[in-house]
Amino acid sequence: MFRLLLTIFLISAGVFIYSYFRELNPGMVMVRTSSAVEFELSPVTLVLISMAIGAVVVTFVVGLQQTAHAILTWQSSRLARRKEKVDALHREGTHAFMSKRTVEAMSLFEKALAMDPNRVDSLLWLGNIYRSELNYAEAIRLHQHAHRVDDRNIEVLLELGKDLEGAKRYEDALQALQKILKIEPDNLTALIRKRDLLIRLEKWSDALEIQHRLLKANLPESEKQAEADLLVGCMYEVGRQLLERGHPDKARRYFRGAIKKDRSFLPAYIGIGEILIHEGKTKDAVEILKKVYNRTRSVIILHRLEELFLEQGEPSEIIRVYQEALQQDPQNPVLQFYLGKLYYRLEMVDEAFDVLSTIEGPQDHLLDYHKIMANLYLRKQHFEQAIVELKKALSFKKRVIVPYICTQCQQESLEWSGRCRRCARWNTLTALPWLEAGQPAAGAESDPSSVRAVPYQGIASPFETV
Repeated sequence: MFRLLLTIFLISAGVFIYSYFRELNPGMVMVRTSSAVEFELSPVTLVLISMAIGAVVVTFVVGLQQTAHAILTWQSSRLARRKEKVDALHREGTHAFMSKRTVEAMSLFEKALAMDPNRVDSLLWLGNIYRSELNYAEAIRLHQHAHRVDDRNIEVLLELGKDLEGAKRYEDALQALQKILKIEPDNLTALIRKRDLLIRLEKWSDALEIQHRLLKANLPESEKQAEADLLVGCMYEVGRQLLERGHPDKARRYFRGAIKKDRSFLPAYIGIGEILIHEGKTKDAVEILKKVYNRTRSVIILHRLEELFLEQGEPSEIIRVYQEALQQDPQNPVLQFYLGKLYYRLEMVDEAFDVLSTIEGPQDHLLDYHKIMANLYLRKQHFEQAIVELKKALSFKKRVIVPYICTQCQQESLEWSGRCRRCARWNTLTALPWLEAGQPAAGAESDPSSVRAVPYQGIASPFETV
């Protein structure tokens, strides 16, 4: 009722105001909307129409703004709800993977990516799962997609490098690591991974360059020594490759550089010896190797000298070297063993036996010692002692179980029994089987219930043979 009275009041007030202002503004105004259309309006009517048109325009503009705001709010709310759902799927996927529910985790990540194909962390996780399943192709596809979405994401490039390495695409893996180093030149993880790949590919010069950079980085003290040792190894490998390619002078510089960093690095000494031998300076090589042995007492040097002297047809020289070494360390069983082994190699049976038979110490751990002693006893016609030594050489510490084989169906068994468990025949298991014409006997696959019982004379319980 109040609204009706208010409406009547407003209409009445409007009519009154209109009539009042119309009386104050008599006359007519000619309004043309085109060259052919014109009409007359009172000034008051024209003002009211103008006000109405303005109100309509304002209402339309405000309505458009409110509609656009409402649409944007709806879209933002929809995106927020979708993001919340994707976040929830991603969290559930990570929890499932951590709980070793791999199949469920893959399904959850795939659902998350179906809603947001460019979510980098979901692409990372799903790619890592595929890599753990050895599906490198799918892992590479997902991580490459993540890289296209965020081409400066170092974690993505590291994982992509792992995928490519697992797929044995080492050159592509190197390119992925190189992209990381363009973004972050001092990234230690990328440098170490690149170095390891270069070592795998035997690109020793490039690996050595990176190793120098790593040693200049702030590595933990516990890692510095290992990295320093690796540097020496890389220097040696560069020298070795140069020597193989016919550049002994360049190789010598790297060998000497390795020795300068580690005075006990035997491969570099041997490398220098090889260079001297290659240059025809065999005596110089021998002198250097002897000096190295006197400094390091390494049997490896003696082995190289042994081969060198034997190649030159001078076995007496290497015998003299071993004897001199034993004079300085007469109780060294290793030197005794290798001198005896050298005598054996030179067919000096009595000398070999005299040396080897007196060794005390680690002979129980040297299988070759027992092999040599067995051969020496055989040559001396001491067959029982030879058998003892052969058993030691073959490590006969326990009984050897020979598998039994059924002569009818070829079934194997580690235990003997009076009846074959497969063909149900008796007296067919033997440790030394043979078959006439090389085939199982007829009826071997017949029904056990129809097999004729065969009397068995002897033991009927399982036992082992030695």
